[in-house]
Amino acid sequence: MNPLNAATDEAASVVVVPPVTGPVARQWLRRPWRSLAETVVIPAGALLVAMAAFGIFCAIAGANPFGVYSSIRKAAFGSWFSFQNTLVHAAPVMLCALCTAIPLRLGMVIIGNEGALVMGGLGAAIVGTHWTGLPPTMALIAMALGGMLFGGVWIMACGAMKLYRGVNEVISSLLMNYIAIAVLNHLVNGPMRDPSSLNKPSSYPIPDNNALGNIPGTFVHWGLVYGVVACLVVWFLMERTTYGFQVRIIGGNIRAARIVGLPVGLITLSATLLAGACAGLAGMVEVAAVQGRANESLAAGYGYAGILVAFVGRANALGVLLVSILLGGILASGGILQREHHLSDASVLVFQGIVFVAILYSDSLYGRFKIFQERAQA
Repeated sequence: MNPLNAATDEAASVVVVPPVTGPVARQWLRRPWRSLAETVVIPAGALLVAMAAFGIFCAIAGANPFGVYSSIRKAAFGSWFSFQNTLVHAAPVMLCALCTAIPLRLGMVIIGNEGALVMGGLGAAIVGTHWTGLPPTMALIAMALGGMLFGGVWIMACGAMKLYRGVNEVISSLLMNYIAIAVLNHLVNGPMRDPSSLNKPSSYPIPDNNALGNIPGTFVHWGLVYGVVACLVVWFLMERTTYGFQVRIIGGNIRAARIVGLPVGLITLSATLLAGACAGLAGMVEVAAVQGRANESLAAGYGYAGILVAFVGRANALGVLLVSILLGGILASGGILQREHHLSDASVLVFQGIVFVAILYSDSLYGRFKIFQERAQA
């Protein structure tokens, strides 16, 4: 049957497409694997280059690079105890990474993760210390909503400034980090300060029965479950719903999106609100599961680590989930580098920065290697 005749026949209910055979079929079957190989090989190559550069840094500092990487592996995945420590560090990182990954789908680079985490922690602390009469489950839900609201509005403000006033979102979100930390310091040193917190100004602690406990049989808190569920929900929303398709259309060509009638403003504000809510939830987890109160330790660098994870994971929520565990292991290895190799505890931040630069540079290499390009069909 001729496909053209089948397509024009009003009585036809199914268009029969002739089977594709020969070289064209083989090339069609190889096509997805070429792009998949490119998305795997280029970031992997960037990571190898970053590891080599960090190895040179370690050698200059007087440490054996191979011993350093062996210690990182041991501290991150060497035992069940160390792997649990990795998961504890990965939980806030994956939530903060979504704060950058979601706006990247819109074509926006938001790096205000640290500020959204801090504001989310403040919101959770305010709710947790004032609504002390709630049952534990309701208190945790209220704290989570408070943290998500504070963090979501904080990042949505950056999206609104970009949308309505043309303010560069990279600059505005970066400056919002410093504003959030300043607000935190003002509140924990003033209106929210617990008089008993002398050496480390902090807010009043949340009640013990409202704290976020650990997963049974581990010392990993339930924040890890929050992070995993958030990544799965965001992946489904972005990859399997009309809303996610609209977000990708706006990120690909905002003018075309406006021409076809998409509500660009509403989608932009809702996506940035969702992004900030994820980072705000990370702040709630830090308050309810780790710190027990709001203090300067909320600004621990998880937000900046999330930026790296979002780029390495290619703004894909499932990629974010996996890369967060890897980076969580790196963050958990700072102590062992100091003990066994006499490197500064901040050496892992140097490694993190080198990886970030390498990944950013690798983005310029996509489409430049002929081995990953499809041959032109005759």
